[in-house]
Amino acid sequence: MNDFSIAIHGGAGTILRADLTPELEAAYKKGLADALASGYDILQKGGTAVDAVAAAVLSLEDCILFNAGKGSVFTKTGGHEMDAAIMDGASLAAGAVAGVHSVKNPVLLAKTIMEKSEHVMLSGEGALQFAKQQQLQLESEDYFFSQFRYDQWQLVKNESGTSLDHNIQVDKKFGTVGAVACDAKGNLAAATSTGGMTNKNFNRIGDSPVIGAGTYANNQTCAVSCTGHGELFLRAVAAYDVSCLMEYKGLDLQQAMELVTLDKLVKINGEGGMIGVDAKGNTAMIFNSEGMYRAMQNSKGEKEIAIYR
Repeated sequence: MNDFSIAIHGGAGTILRADLTPELEAAYKKGLADALASGYDILQKGGTAVDAVAAAVLSLEDCILFNAGKGSVFTKTGGHEMDAAIMDGASLAAGAVAGVHSVKNPVLLAKTIMEKSEHVMLSGEGALQFAKQQQLQLESEDYFFSQFRYDQWQLVKNESGTSLDHNIQVDKKFGTVGAVACDAKGNLAAATSTGGMTNKNFNRIGDSPVIGAGTYANNQTCAVSCTGHGELFLRAVAAYDVSCLMEYKGLDLQQAMELVTLDKLVKINGEGGMIGVDAKGNTAMIFNSEGMYRAMQNSKGEKEIAIYR
């Protein structure tokens, strides 16, 4: 039996101890702990990496603190447009959804696209139509409303630009959630979900649902989920770049992720981070920002839940 492990993230950026009250810090850590447990329990019972990452991301989507699912930020028009992706490292099968609204758990829609359609990515109204056809749970706009996100949007809604912040009053924070896992059979998977940028316009889509940019998994190398300034992660094809460095240059997971996150992304002003796992169950959580909501657990008894650098 292989060592199994899971790592999760809940976003990265300017996350400073001074900006979080003890109560809010505890709430974020509980959100991370709950998601970690959801995924790890599946792995512990012999479940698949795909099911584990889906469960972990679903838990984060259901937590109003994170910018995905229930806690998604507001768009320019005052609605919600959510993106998600999932990839199976064993088969290279993948599913993704972009710009969807009303779907309670976009990660489940991405998983259903992977498992029950001939496509990889669906978007907008077509994706919603497919979700209805597959009887996935839908919610009214009220479900996605949070006062915190609404107040954020009010601060910037009359500006022409988008905002990258999780908390607009304290610089920059990139709200995305994700999970990577290696199961007991050595199979890998990655999943990522996001509500995107506050005040985003023109149906903007970031790196999260783009296979190879924000999400990638391949049993031969690694599984990676990214969080950060999506435009730069798209240009860098960040997640796949980690896999390439492992496959073609022989770097290990830690080395490859450090090269992409701390060097290549920094050179193009790509702020954020990523989590990764390889087929031996090794995990890495690397970021070039002030902080990243993150957690990991493995069958060797190691466990970590952290926020700050």
